[in-house]
Amino acid sequence: MRIARWKHRGAEHEGIVHEGRMIAFADDTTTAGLLEAGLDAALAAGERLVGAADGSEPALGDVRLLAPLDPPTIRDFVAFEEHVEGVSVSVDGVGGVPDSWYRYPTFYFTNPHSVLGPDEAVTPPATEALDFELEVAAVIGAPPRGGVDLTAAEGARAIFGYTIMNDWSARDVQAREMQVRLGPAKGKDFGTALGPWIVSADEVSDLIDDEGFLALELEARINGERVGYDLLSNMGWPFGELVAYASRNTRVVPGDVLGSGTAGNGGCLGELWGRHGVRTPPPLVEGDEVTLDVERLGTLTGRVGCSRPVPDIPPARSRPRVRTR
Repeated sequence: MRIARWKHRGAEHEGIVHEGRMIAFADDTTTAGLLEAGLDAALAAGERLVGAADGSEPALGDVRLLAPLDPPTIRDFVAFEEHVEGVSVSVDGVGGVPDSWYRYPTFYFTNPHSVLGPDEAVTPPATEALDFELEVAAVIGAPPRGGVDLTAAEGARAIFGYTIMNDWSARDVQAREMQVRLGPAKGKDFGTALGPWIVSADEVSDLIDDEGFLALELEARINGERVGYDLLSNMGWPFGELVAYASRNTRVVPGDVLGSGTAGNGGCLGELWGRHGVRTPPPLVEGDEVTLDVERLGTLTGRVGCSRPVPDIPPARSRPRVRTR
């Protein structure tokens, strides 16, 4: 099952994509409601929806796809060792993979208020090092035991489906921010693209091996030219373990999005810059088109728009450090 949201004749809809047709949910059914109900209930609802379709539904080519959901949170992991090897040079100026990377699957929270859909233009900050990131994201459904302190097996069962994710990144802004020993902020929170739809977990289950790794083929192209390709199963941890770690001492809830982190072998320009020692291929500029293809999940294309003027923030002022008024 493929769950999507779209715009058609000025109105927004959500529903499923079936044999090239867009079948809108009936009654009060919503994407959020199906995620909360869980995968089995959603698949049953999808079958009923297909059975009630009458052929008058709009074709996929006649609608404008939107981001498939409004996630309450977006956790973005860094689960590909090869990506860390390359990008750490271009961002931090230091090569290699830190020992701490191997112990636990690290992630950061990014901005759910700047989610972009298919073919939507990103509005980056002022940057000379704009980049994309080729990722797959797991979407949480109805997690066992309320989503708290899950085991890896429970984490895997909590996954409703998958979508493609592009974590747009301004590498020069990111490098400056991370000198403060905190995660990236304005270097990344201006745009995270998701889409083209949510593919239910059952559609890729045959590609999961005995350890839980999902072997989907990934490809990234800039203006039609391939710059990267990888297998999702090259992650250091399978998705079930990412979900379990995310749920430690807190919880994951329906609609949460967990990104795999950037694929290796050209899953972003920053990795290639680190390996080459120069910015080749060059940073993205206005008008560039980035296309991410993931086996069985579809294609997510995004365009680079123009930066817009923003109010200036002055540097920190020297303070006297007095302790009383």
